[in-house]
Amino acid sequence: MPDAAVPSADDALRRALSLLSTEMFDGPPRQHAYMLNPGDRGLLRQLESLDAATASARPIGQTTVAAHVDHVRYGLDLLNRAAAGEANPWQSADWTASWRRTELTDAAWRDLLTRLRATATLWQANVRRWSDWSDVAAPGVLSSLAHTMYHLGAIRQILAAQGKHSDRAG
Repeated sequence: MPDAAVPSADDALRRALSLLSTEMFDGPPRQHAYMLNPGDRGLLRQLESLDAATASARPIGQTTVAAHVDHVRYGLDLLNRAAAGEANPWQSADWTASWRRTELTDAAWRDLLTRLRATATLWQANVRRWSDWSDVAAPGVLSSLAHTMYHLGAIRQILAAQGKHSDRAG
């Protein structure tokens, strides 16, 4: 009989994913930082410091911060739909829609950020209670972190090209 004081591998993985998700979206929650530097404000707080003109600029190519944000939001929305029991939300997914994002007004940018925060918050809640560690679901959950971190890096490259990169709070 397993010792009740020893957490299961599922519980440890769920806690680790929850911690990493919090770090990615909101910055490192404690003195330990696994993916970002200590003091980094994370994806959401960094994005909330930007205006629509910055989010719509194309300093290094065809894409914008806003397009990356919409792409991340869309991917997390599909994951949330799967977590809610939808059989295959990816079947009719249009991954190209976010890459066609044009200039945003301030109101449209704020709306996109509000939707990203709500979607990310729901995804974090879903990760905390995840129980399906199948050969499809487990890589899906893990890759959601890697995929979002990739886009955080791309966003920061766009901001650096604009001279506006600052990941530090304050």
